[in-house]
Amino acid sequence: MKDRVPLHHDDTLELSRRVSQLQARMTLREKAGLMFHTMIAMGPRGRLADADPDYGLLSAEEMVQRRNMNHFNLITGVAAPAEMAQWHNRLQDLAAGTRLGIPVTLSTDPRHARSANPNTEVLAGPFSVWPEPLGLAATRDPALVHRFADIARQEYLAVGLRVALHPQVDLATEPRWARIVGTFGADPELTGALARKYIGGLQGPSLGPASVAAMTKHFPGGGPQRDGEDPHFADGQEQVYPSGRFAEQLLPFRAAIQARTSQIMPGYGMPVAAPYEEVGFAFNAAVITGLLRGDLAFDGIVCTDWGVLTDTEFSGERRPARAWGCSG
Repeated sequence: MKDRVPLHHDDTLELSRRVSQLQARMTLREKAGLMFHTMIAMGPRGRLADADPDYGLLSAEEMVQRRNMNHFNLITGVAAPAEMAQWHNRLQDLAAGTRLGIPVTLSTDPRHARSANPNTEVLAGPFSVWPEPLGLAATRDPALVHRFADIARQEYLAVGLRVALHPQVDLATEPRWARIVGTFGADPELTGALARKYIGGLQGPSLGPASVAAMTKHFPGGGPQRDGEDPHFADGQEQVYPSGRFAEQLLPFRAAIQARTSQIMPGYGMPVAAPYEEVGFAFNAAVITGLLRGDLAFDGIVCTDWGVLTDTEFSGERRPARAWGCSG
């Protein structure tokens, strides 16, 4: 008699029943592993990568097999899509060999332009090359933005990427801020209109097998950085709101939520001279629970930005956890 297929692997059953069966079988350690969404690298020629202490990366085997993790942000650029697809298949085979066989879900920062930064975006390489979001916004053409996002969706799916860590709908209200190029500019109405089309192009009419889930960022708006500093670093932890224009920063997120964005990423910064506690947004209950979940009624996934819990080193540089404003 053949071994019975676990109910959560039986795709003839209703999804809710499969989820319930899986949850009932999971240990606390396995559930904890699903709460993480960390970085992963691709090895040469589509192989699984070893640990890389210089970048603070663990090996794929360590994260999938021993730490029960299955959500990853691929930070590696690629020369050939076939190698990326082969690496994705090897990673899924690794996950299939775990006790419960839960597939891996891969995400990516933007990778359709000519810029590369290990913190924010990946060089396009074999993917189609488009203007940065600021360039797309300059066209003021929502249909073009939808077309771009739909093409990005198809290219991502072809190599196993299922979550886009974009769009970035922060308003470019501080001209010294280095990440303006990744925004749709300073106009909240235009940004909202383009965000709707962008999310629609990635996810389609509804989230399903042909979708790439959109993770809209950086709630509640990462643009108003004091002196234009970067909140990846302690010098840039403060966000200021001249003339009390906090509500204006929310308008693109309202549009994204109306467009049913699957996920939202809070920013690193902490609000200064705003009606909220001066605590980093990832830890700010009034902002996440009160504003995002309550006032804006967002019921999707909230995923913090990277490195908010643990001190790390990156290429020899010490990076403290971005728990700005938190004591201890």
